[in-house]
Amino acid sequence: MLRIDDVTNSEDFPERCDVAVIGGGIVGVSTAYELARRGVQVALLEKGIIGCEQSGRNWGWVRQQNRDLYELPLAMQSLRRWDELSNEIGEDIGFRQAGILYGTEHDCEVAQWELWLARAREVGFNSEILSARELAARIPSGRAKWAGGLWSVTDGRAEPSKAAPAIARGAQVLGAKIYQNCAVRSLDTSAGRVSGIWTERGRLAADSVVLAAGAWSALFCQHHDIDLPAINVIGTALRTAEAPGVIEGCFSGPNFALRRRLDGGYTIAVPGYGRVELAPQNLRHSAKFRTMFRSKLKKKLKIRVGASFFHGPEASARWCDDDISPFEKTRVLEPRADTEWLERALQNVANVFPELSGLRIAHAWAGAIDTTPDLVPVISKVDAKPGLVIASGFSGHGFGLGPGAGLLASRLIMDEAPQLDVRPYRLARFSDGTKLSSPEMM
Repeated sequence: MLRIDDVTNSEDFPERCDVAVIGGGIVGVSTAYELARRGVQVALLEKGIIGCEQSGRNWGWVRQQNRDLYELPLAMQSLRRWDELSNEIGEDIGFRQAGILYGTEHDCEVAQWELWLARAREVGFNSEILSARELAARIPSGRAKWAGGLWSVTDGRAEPSKAAPAIARGAQVLGAKIYQNCAVRSLDTSAGRVSGIWTERGRLAADSVVLAAGAWSALFCQHHDIDLPAINVIGTALRTAEAPGVIEGCFSGPNFALRRRLDGGYTIAVPGYGRVELAPQNLRHSAKFRTMFRSKLKKKLKIRVGASFFHGPEASARWCDDDISPFEKTRVLEPRADTEWLERALQNVANVFPELSGLRIAHAWAGAIDTTPDLVPVISKVDAKPGLVIASGFSGHGFGLGPGAGLLASRLIMDEAPQLDVRPYRLARFSDGTKLSSPEMM
């Protein structure tokens, strides 16, 4: 079973709040926390359990390097918040600034890192290109034929089982109200703007709403005739039992990603691999994803027919405010893990680190990664629905970006200066003729 720390529900469901946050993942709880810090009356509503979907199922990487350059300023802002939050909240959120290391057997990949790093330095970020010998010195037990590496001492890791719940509890201490197993069915509007939400417990009046519902955001938007182009890519990962230490932080090697866990095991995955299930939402948005599917990612994505055609966040669904919604029918999304990639991940790790041969899988899982056509998130006001901010479509990068995204969403909702360029994150880029960047990573 997925292990997530507990959050206690707030008492006394309110009649109104200043801001309602839909979704209890890392972005939603970070938004609620930042608003509560400003003295805003905020209520967060989660259809299931805090952190139980992708925010508890990701790799646990908190990185700046190798980000899309549009994301890099947000990643830098987010890492600063990761570093501050444990002291602010007064409990361990699992963050450790242990560095992130990349290694490759291909000279062309080292050349790509060099080009990326030259541009990253222009926005104030620096990491270190390593020669094959320097990389081998950092991981002396490694058995790959290294061409070189990339090292960031400031990047880190965190525990998905701890982070979102801890931030949620921190928000509660500051006055935020949090309600789990309480689905939001729709927005309420008045005089052309958002005036509240309809929940399974009734109406909640609110001056503004933040939608941070991850894999479910596009379905919620469709219900309100808002086009949020997103598909859900199902990614698989595993954790091992306690194992020998070969790396302290995170390591990306030849077709595997490895994170040392606080419990002495590892979280392991095969980067970029996933499956997309044919379903009404995915078919509706397929034209916008043509570039992605024609890129190098197409070899890493399985296209399948699955249960999501009939139910879940990608299915075709209509409901009324007083009906049971799709969000109540699936409290926690539990996709099927891909056994093929579990076996491949373990073999890829063992090829480089012989001492990790025969690792025991303690738990394997899959998660739904809400993915945009350019792999850049949407953190944006919605012109057609004044009072609504969307913070979704993080394309597998949401955990690391979560605290920074929450800070940005809170500033947008409060009409404060965002302190970074928000144009790359606007929803309108998918409809105003903007030429989208070609996706380079997942």
